[in-house]
Amino acid sequence: MLQLLLPQRCVACGCLGPQICPRCVAELPRLTGPRCERCGAPTAWPVRRCAECTGRRLAFSSARAAVEYDRAVKALVSGWKENGLRRLVDVAADLVLEVVPRPEGVLTFVPPDGDRRLRRGHHTAERLAREHGRRRELPVEPLLARARPVRRQRGLGLAERRRNVRGAFRAAAAPARVCVVDDVYTSGATANAAASALRAAGARRVEVVTLARAVVR
Repeated sequence: MLQLLLPQRCVACGCLGPQICPRCVAELPRLTGPRCERCGAPTAWPVRRCAECTGRRLAFSSARAAVEYDRAVKALVSGWKENGLRRLVDVAADLVLEVVPRPEGVLTFVPPDGDRRLRRGHHTAERLAREHGRRRELPVEPLLARARPVRRQRGLGLAERRRNVRGAFRAAAAPARVCVVDDVYTSGATANAAASALRAAGARRVEVVTLARAVVR
């Protein structure tokens, strides 16, 4: 009855069918080419530091993402994050396992803002971390917490983003190797703030893994 009244459509192309159709999944832009060794930005050839991260003090050792944050991926993330299409975590985890090398150590996740979690009823970064950990048989622990409230990053400039999340997270203790999972890497400000908190709590190497990454053209 629900399918008759509210037929399910692909979040990317709008066709009747699964939450994202196989054709759209196949066309999502995988980040499989040369990249910056540190921040994971696509490059013409492999480099240790790219123009995007040169000169920045980064607390994480490496950041990797499965797909470019283009229009179709934005629709996937929005449907999963804002519209309650929770089964899209399976697609997200498939993409991460397909493209991103297996991380080492304990998986954790960028903690949610309390109000947003109540509104959405779930937290995408945590769900992706737990699904990733289940499939790769890696431990998942909630090592990070919010130290203070922050504004939404959307619409902020690069310098504002960095200031907004500086000191936003805390960790009581962290193992030597940690991998932080999040849904989207945009400027790297949130990933860097999370990694900084983990380093301060004892982590010696912090990796970052996300489903998607914004690419500067």
